[in-house]
Formats: sequence, structure tokens, C-alpha cells
Amino acid sequence: MQRIVRRLIVLSVVLISVVGCRPVTSETSQVIIPTRIPSPTPVFQGLDNAERIARQFLDAWTTSDYETMYSLIAFASQEAVPFETFQTAYQSAADEMRLRSLAYIPNALDYDQNNSRVSIFNYNVTFTSGILGAFSDNERNMNLILEPEVGDWRVAWSLGDIFEEMARNGRLRLVPTIPRRGSIYDRNGTILADQNGALVVVSIIPQEVPQMDTCLASLIQATGDDISLIQRRLSVAQPDWDVEVGLLEAPAYEQWQTTLETDCSANFNGRPSRRYLFNGSIAPHILGYVGYLDEADIPAAELAGFDQDSILGRSGIELSWDKTLRGEPGGRLLIVTPDGEELRVVAENTSQPSQSLYLTLDAGLQQATQNAIRDAFELYKDGWGSTSRGGSAIVLDLNTGAILALVTWPTYDVNAFTPFSSIGREEAARIQAALQSDVRLPLLNRPTQGRYPTGSVMKMFTSSAVADSGVYALDQRYTCSGIWQQENGLVRTDWLPGGHGTQTLAQAITNSCNPYFYEVGYQLNRVDPFLLPNYLRRFGLGSLTGLTDIPEEAGLIGDPDLILQLTGYPWAYGEAVSMAIGQGFVEATPLQVVRGLAAIANGGTLYRPQLVDSVRLIDDISYQMTPDAMGSINIRQEVLDVVREGMCNVTTAANGTAEFVFTNSPLQTIGVCGKTGTAEDQGPNPGISHAWFAGYAPRENPQIAVVAMIENSGQGSEIGAPIVREIMEYYFFESPSAP
Repeated sequence: MQRIVRRLIVLSVVLISVVGCRPVTSETSQVIIPTRIPSPTPVFQGLDNAERIARQFLDAWTTSDYETMYSLIAFASQEAVPFETFQTAYQSAADEMRLRSLAYIPNALDYDQNNSRVSIFNYNVTFTSGILGAFSDNERNMNLILEPEVGDWRVAWSLGDIFEEMARNGRLRLVPTIPRRGSIYDRNGTILADQNGALVVVSIIPQEVPQMDTCLASLIQATGDDISLIQRRLSVAQPDWDVEVGLLEAPAYEQWQTTLETDCSANFNGRPSRRYLFNGSIAPHILGYVGYLDEADIPAAELAGFDQDSILGRSGIELSWDKTLRGEPGGRLLIVTPDGEELRVVAENTSQPSQSLYLTLDAGLQQATQNAIRDAFELYKDGWGSTSRGGSAIVLDLNTGAILALVTWPTYDVNAFTPFSSIGREEAARIQAALQSDVRLPLLNRPTQGRYPTGSVMKMFTSSAVADSGVYALDQRYTCSGIWQQENGLVRTDWLPGGHGTQTLAQAITNSCNPYFYEVGYQLNRVDPFLLPNYLRRFGLGSLTGLTDIPEEAGLIGDPDLILQLTGYPWAYGEAVSMAIGQGFVEATPLQVVRGLAAIANGGTLYRPQLVDSVRLIDDISYQMTPDAMGSINIRQEVLDVVREGMCNVTTAANGTAEFVFTNSPLQTIGVCGKTGTAEDQGPNPGISHAWFAGYAPRENPQIAVVAMIENSGQGSEIGAPIVREIMEYYFFESPSAP
């Protein structure tokens, strides 16, 4: 437009000069200055073309195509505003709004009343923001002018085309409202994690800082943050804004308060931080922790209304249920003057409060289960307790799939992984370093991620397979002489040198007679090499359980095709013989074993294991766990009856492998059914056997299934069974929440 005006002025001057050189006659009383006669508007310069340019500009805005937008603005606008500045203006506005998308609706288009070469395009825009939702800015006007150089319309652009007030030096400012993070409770309302840790927010007003370099140096030392991070926080603020520049733990606040007040004129405010109760060690692998975002996670978090410095869920329940626990931010989008005066509220949205989780865990039972494993390691501290890497135990409601306790050992204080932990930065760093170097792998969640040979606990599954398939009758007898041998010279021995004599299927379970089950594996393989592996998979072995709240491993159940694929060697009957007693190509997690055990006890249903009982906002329950039956093991009831008979005698019959553990227990009044397991370590550096015990109770109308597994510790009857006894005694006779 300025170019057009300049050219009109030049043309007028030229015309005046020409007239001034003419002779003045008596007939001429005054000089008449010619005016520029408007030429007819060409067709291609009509309003249709103005609308076309306006739509192209707005279409490009909807896709953040700033180069196309810039190409459609007037030359004078381009001369005044470099592309980088133009692009930054739009990108900064999008970032401040947490913009996800925008759409526009045209309203009207007409010429300027005073100039036919200027048109005004009126339209509405709807912005969709991650924090503000959808909001509209209506009756916006876009000015377009004819550019003689291109013979077409162009946008007479200014910052007012983003928001009108920005043309008057207004600036966008988002004031977010972040909800307080929800708490995590056990099933009975015992707090496991809350927001009651103490933090101190440090803020400064840049224009009031005596010397910024000195202030920055002090902030770096006090907060431990990198200077680039502090400068980034300051870069988005105006000189008179009160800007949050860092967070301090309570000890650091006491140390640095005076210095920061002197060097920065700093202000301080309290802010809650994440705190894990029970010294953070009762269920760290389940709860997980909160922390700063990874670089790849920042864009999605910003769209949701959180800034890149937000502390959100990073592992465990904190991560898998993060959206529930963190709530939904709200806020006000303002346009303010440089000195902070509010020109306009563009949009505002109320934050949605976070909700609290109530887990299926019983905190008392979780602690008792952890203590049982800890006590075993302490009892044998001069033996296997000094070399075993760790162990695990699970208590499962076998009629619903609710996990009542899930323990891995050794444990640790998860507060060490939370920014601004209540235990202090130095102690947190020490714990983290110790965990990373610990050969026991304490960060491994053994119940769901530990993969082990099952040993003789497998016999409750293989006995079901051989009887249900019809390969064995329910009263099938076999004489256990202490040695089993078969074609091609394969020889295996029993754990009892003299053998157990003639055994029925139920008796073989009770006595854990190896030769009986060697023969089971052999006979199943003769019928079909896939028969035993497929039956084991019915019980959920070698596959994910469906747990969604924390990570788990699938494990392995080998078969002829898989073994050929993994090793290049064909399947041999010896693989089935080993598999029948839980060795060879067998890797199962304790969670898989307890789930399969629960299916035997409850009549055949495989439930999805679950860790979250309910989601609540005060008394408003938005989610309530319901049992999720994922399938059935499809084993005939009469077969399950025989298997359960053999398991129940394990703890009561004179020759039961765990009778000596339970003989004087009050559990005898309700009955415990189970199976011992001693599994040879199949790792690269095998040591002492792994100890297993899997059991359920009561005998009639079973309620819970319990599995304990201690790595490289010895016999399942001597190590695993006492742990399960201690857990069950607590549950049935000591727990306040026990039935």
C-alpha cells in the first residue's frame, strides 16, 4: 500500500511540473491539477480472487505451513517482517496456546468503503488446545490489498492477524492450573504414595535482580540445574514477571535462602512433591515413580497442558495410570501488555481434578510377605542367603485375579528416583548408584519378569495333561524304583535314591516321584510331541498373563517347531521327559505359575491378574475392578479332583513333601494344598537349585493362591514352603482384613 501511495505522489508531482511549464493565457484563471482516474478493476483482481488468497492463507495456517503463508502476504509486510520473525510469531503463539488444531469459517468479504483496492475478509476461527479445549475467536478481519507487481491480492499482514490485540503490542500468556497429583492407596485405604513431600519454589522478577550473572551462578549451585535450563525459563517471561526458576529440597532451602535473597531478590513458595510411604520399600516395583520427561515425551505432554519441566509418571503404576493420577490441566489464555496489564481473556478452562487409585494390594499382607522372604535370607545368611540373588512371592485372589501381594527381593527405597526426594539428593544419588551396580539386580521385578525353570511344581500341570488327554487313566499306576531308563540309553534318577514304589497319579504328586513323571513325558510324546507343550500353554505358561499395569515377560514353553527354530536341532523325546518335571526348554514367571495354580483351585478359569481395585475422586468411583475371565484350561472336573487330592496330601500325608512344614500350623484347620519344586539352575553359571512352593487354601472353597520362589537356595520343601506357610498364617489368622 505504501508503494502505491508513493507512486501516486510522484505521478502528481510530475503532472504539476508539466502544467507549470505551459504559457499562462488570459483565459486561464487557475491551474487545474489533474487527478488520477481509477482504471477498471480487472476480472482477475475481483473479490473472488481476494477470497481465494484469504482461504489459501488460512488453509496454510491450519497445517502450520508458514512458508506458504509468508508467500501470500504483501511485499511491504515482507519487507517489514523477515520470514524467521513471522514464523516465530506463529509458532510461539501455537506453543503458548498448546495448539493442537484450528479451523475457520468465512463470514463475509467486501471492498473497503474508501478504497476499492483493499478488501476485508471476515471469518471465525476455532482453536483446539490441549489445555483449553476448543475455543473460538469470531468476527476477525483480514485486510487484503492488490499488488500491482503480481496483479493479484495479498494479505496486508500484521501481528493482529494472530490476535487483534497483538497489533497493539499485546502478548499471549497462558496461565496454567495444574491439579495436585492423586494419591495411591491399598485396598483398605492405607496411603502408599501422596503429594505431601515438601518442596520450595524459587522465583525471581528479572528487572529486580541486582546482578543477573551473580544470580545465575547462585541458582546453578543451589538448584543443581544447568544454566541453559534456567535461561530457558527466563526467556519466555517479561522483565516484570515473577518467574519460577528452580526448586529446592528443604535442606537446600535452609542452606541457600539468604544467598538467593541477596543475589537474586528471590521469592520462595511451598509446593508439594511425591512421597512414597513405608520408606518407599513396600512395593517399589509396583508403584514405580515420577520424574522429568524424556525429550521424546515432551511434545505430547505439552499438548496436554504440561510444560517440559513437569514431573509425571515414569514407571510402574505411576506411569500406566499417569493420566488418571495427574488430572487434566486448565488455565487462562490472556493477552497482556509488556507491563503485564490484562487486555483480554481469550479463553479459559477449568482444570479437571486428578483421581486417586486404590490398589488390589493389602499393605499389611504385602509387608508380611516381604518380611517372610527377608527372614529366610537372614536365617540362612551364612549359607545360600549370602549368595542367592533374590526371590519373589505372590498372593492372588484365585476367584477374581486380584493381586493381594506381589513382592520381589531385594527391595529398595523408590523415593531415591523421585526428583526432590524427601531423603535428600545425596542419599538418593547414593542409592541409585548402589542399585545400578548390585549384581542381585534389585530393579528386576522377579514375580512378573523373572523367567525360571519350574522344577516339580510343573507336575500339577503335567499330571492334568496326561489324565485329561486320556493317555493315563485316573488311577494309573507306575512303579518308581529310583531309576528311570528308556530307549537309546537315556537314564534318569529319582530324588529319593530307593524310589517310592508303586504310585497312583495322586500319590506321585504327593511324593513328587520323578520317574513317574519321566514316564508321563515319554508317553505323551509318543502320542504327539506337541501334546504336552500345548497342555502347558492351556495353563498360561509361556505366554503373557494379561497384566496391564506393570511390565511382564512371556517366558518359554518349547515344542518341536520352536526348538528347531532356536537351536537348529530336531526335537527328541528327552525334551518331553525333562519338560514333564519343569526342566529343559521351560521358562515361566512366578505370576504365570500362580495363575495356573489358581485355575486348578477354582475349577478351571484363567483370570487376568489385576492390580487396581478402583479409581475414586473422594466418594465418586469412576472405575471398579471386575473379574476378567480370559479363558478356561478346559480340564475335566474329575481330573482336577485327582490333581487336587494329590496336592492337598502334600501338606498332610506322612510322605507328603511339605508335611513336616505344615504339621504344627494352624493352617491344618482349614487345609493347604500345594506342590514343592526344586529346579536346577539352567543359567550359564548354575549354582544351587531354585526353591519353589505353590499352594492354595482353604482346601474347601479356596480363596487365595500363593507362590514363593527363591533363587539358588535349595529345596522347595525346606525354603519355599516355610515362606508360604508364614504368608498364609498372616492372611488367615493375623491380618485385620482377612476373611
